[in-house]
Amino acid sequence: MRRFYTGVVRHRRLILVLFILAAAVCLLLQRMVAVNYDVNDYLPAGTASTVSIDVMEREFDGAIPNARVMIRDVTVPEALEYKAKLAAIPGVTAVTWLDDAADVTVPLSAMDRDTLETYYKDGAALYTVTVAEEGYIDAVAAIREVAGPDGAATGSGISQADTASGTMNEVRLIGAFGVAFALVVLALTTSSWLEPILVLLGLGVAVFINAGTNLIFGEISFVTNASGSILQMAVSLDYSVFLLHRFQECRGELSDDCEAMAEALCKSTSSILSSGLTTVIGFLALVLMRFRLGPDMGLALAKGIAISLITAFFFVPSLLLCTLPLADKLRHKKLIPGFGGFARLVGKVTPVLAVVFVIAIVPAYLASNANDFNYGSSQMFGPDSRYGRDTAAIEEIFGRSDTYVLLVPGRDTAVQAELSADLHELDRVKSIVSYVDMAGAEVPLEYLDDDTLSLLMSEDYSRMVLTVDVPAEGADTFALVEAVRAAAERYYPGEYYLAGGGVSTYDLMDTVTSDLAKVNLVAIGAVFLVLLLTMRSAWLPVLLVLGIETAIWLNLSVPYFMGVPIFYITYLIISSIQLGATVDYAILLTDRYRENQAALPRREAMEATVSGTAVSILTSGSVLAVVGLLMGYLSSNQLLAQLGLLLGRGALFSLAIVLFVLPGLLRATDKLVMGRRPKFEKEAAK
Repeated sequence: MRRFYTGVVRHRRLILVLFILAAAVCLLLQRMVAVNYDVNDYLPAGTASTVSIDVMEREFDGAIPNARVMIRDVTVPEALEYKAKLAAIPGVTAVTWLDDAADVTVPLSAMDRDTLETYYKDGAALYTVTVAEEGYIDAVAAIREVAGPDGAATGSGISQADTASGTMNEVRLIGAFGVAFALVVLALTTSSWLEPILVLLGLGVAVFINAGTNLIFGEISFVTNASGSILQMAVSLDYSVFLLHRFQECRGELSDDCEAMAEALCKSTSSILSSGLTTVIGFLALVLMRFRLGPDMGLALAKGIAISLITAFFFVPSLLLCTLPLADKLRHKKLIPGFGGFARLVGKVTPVLAVVFVIAIVPAYLASNANDFNYGSSQMFGPDSRYGRDTAAIEEIFGRSDTYVLLVPGRDTAVQAELSADLHELDRVKSIVSYVDMAGAEVPLEYLDDDTLSLLMSEDYSRMVLTVDVPAEGADTFALVEAVRAAAERYYPGEYYLAGGGVSTYDLMDTVTSDLAKVNLVAIGAVFLVLLLTMRSAWLPVLLVLGIETAIWLNLSVPYFMGVPIFYITYLIISSIQLGATVDYAILLTDRYRENQAALPRREAMEATVSGTAVSILTSGSVLAVVGLLMGYLSSNQLLAQLGLLLGRGALFSLAIVLFVLPGLLRATDKLVMGRRPKFEKEAAK
C-alpha cells in the first residue's frame, strides 16, 4: 500500500491536470442531462396505471388532463371565449368545460345541478386542461396570464412547471449558504487559511465530475438533480477532513512532506474506505426499490460517493502537496480550543446516556413506524406558495376534484351505458364525459362529428372521463379508485384501463410500501458485512449499526410525536442516506479507540479518542446538519424540504449518539472490542 501511495505522491502534478480536465469536461456535459419532474413516471413499467397510460396514448391523441384553471366573474359566452384562448396556447392539447358535458344553449336553471356546478359556479368558470410535457413551463405561464391576477391554476401539470422553474434557483442558494458555512467551519478547525479552500476545491471537482457523468443515465429525476450535488458535498466532506487531520499529525512525526502524505494515506485508508463503502452501499440499496425514483437517486449518489473517494485518495493529496508552501505561509493559530475538556465531560455523562440510549431503542423504533404518510406529489407545495393559494381558491368554490380516465373495449354502447349508470351511483363521481353520456346509447355513432367521436372512441376502445370529488390522495381517494376498478371489472373483467392522478398515487402507495423492508434489510446487512470484513470483529458492526439505526428511528419518530405526515418516498430514502452518511463518524471514532486502546488504559484511551476525533466528526457532521436544515427551510418544494429537514435533524441525532453514547458503549464492552487488556491496565486497576 505504501508503494502505491508513494507513486500517487510522485505523480501529483499529472494527477492534478487529469482531474481538472475531467471536471471541466463534465461541467459542460452537465447541461446535456435531462431532468424529469413527474414523480409518477417512476412507477414500475408493469403497474396498472402505467400500462393504462401507455394504452391511452396509443389509442387516443389527447393525454390525461393534468390541470384545473379557474377564471372568475365571467358569463357563459365569455367563458367560451376564454376556453378558446386557453386551447390556443402552445403546449395546451385539450380544454374541457361545461359545453363538453351539457348543452349550454339551454337555460342554466334547466341543467343538471351537479354537472353545472362542476364547471360553472358563482360566476366562476373551471376548465379541465391538458398540458403537454414539452414546453410546459411556458404553457403554464401563458395559462396564468390568460386567467389573470384573480384566476387560479392547480394540478400536476402546474406543480411540475412550478417545480422546474423554482427548484434550481433554490438549490443554488442552498449550495451557496452551505459552501459559506463549510468554509467557516473548516477555517475554525484547520491550521491554514488556504486549507478550507483546498478541501472545498477537491469536493467541487468530485461534484462536477459526478454531475457530468450523470449523462450515462440519459435522464435523472428532479429530486436527484436538486439534492444530489448538495448531498454529495455534505456526505463526502469528511473524507478530505480525515485525511487532512492525519496529514498534520504525520507532518509532526516525519520531516519529509511526501513521506508524511504517504503515511497519512496509509493510516487513513481503513477509516475513509470503510466510511465510503458503507455510504455507497447505503445508496445502492435504493436500487432495489421497485419505485424507480430509488434507483435513479441511489445510482447517481453511489457514483458520486465513489468519485469522491477516488478524489480523496488521488486529487486532494496531490493538491495539498502542490500548494503546501503557500498553505504554510498562511498558517494561523488555533482558533478553537482543544477538546480535552469536552472529552472529560463525555467520560462523565456517557454511562448515563448509554442507559438512556438502551431504554429509548424500542419506543423510537415503534414511533418511527407509526407515522402518517403522503404518497404522491399533491402535497409538494405548502399553503403559502402560489400553487397552494391557487389550489385553496379553486377548492373554496368548486371543492376538491380530480380527473380519471377509464378505457373500456369495443363499441357496445348498451354495456357502456350500464357501466356509466353504476359509476354515477358512486358518491364521489360528480360527472362523466363519454359517448353514452353525451349522445346516449341509442344514438348511432355516425351521428357524431369525427372530431368529437375521436375524443371518445377509438378503433378498439371507448373513453370515459370521470370528474371526481376527492383529493389527489387519501383514504377517500384510494377507496374511490378501488370502487371504480371494481365497477369496471364487473362489466369488463381484465379488459379495462384506468388512469389519473389519484390512480397513479394509489399504485405508488402500493409500490413504495412493499419496498421498505427490502431496502432497509439489504442496506443494514451490506453495511454490517463491510464493517465485519474491515474491522474483523463480530461485535463492533452490531454496535455501530445499532447506534446509527437508533439515531434514524429517533429522527423518524419526531414527525410522529409532532403529528406531521411525511412523504413516504422521503421516509424510504432517508433511512439509507442517514445510515450511509453518518456511520462514518462511528467508524472513525471506533478505529481511533482501537489504536489508543492498545497503548493506553481504558479511560485515557477513550478521552484521547474523543478529543482526537471530535474536530473531524463535528466538522463533517455540522456541515451535513446545516446543509440539510438549509434545504429544509429554504426549499418551497415540500418533498425536498422534508428530505433536507430529516437529513439535518438525523445528522444531529447521529452526532449525539456517536460522541456521547458510543464511547460509553465501547468502554462497557471493552473486552468484546479488543479482547484481553494489556498488562498495564491490570496494574492500573490495582
